[in-house]
Amino acid sequence: MNTSDDVVQRLDEMEVKLTFIDDTVHALATADAKLSLRMAALERALRELRGELATMRVAQADDPHDEPPPHY
Repeated sequence: MNTSDDVVQRLDEMEVKLTFIDDTVHALATADAKLSLRMAALERALRELRGELATMRVAQADDPHDEPPPHY
């Protein structure tokens, strides 16, 4: 092989590697976006649950600190 053929072969290999890297970056970006959406949904659900718990505590009007420990 001459130098020109070596350069062409190396460029072809680099293009193939770049294509795999590009696919990987795209897959990671997609996964990150999905995880961000899922995390936002979980944070919303946690806020709602905390609100419901606070509402239930107020409705019961019991202070959990006034209750004796469970072993009594």
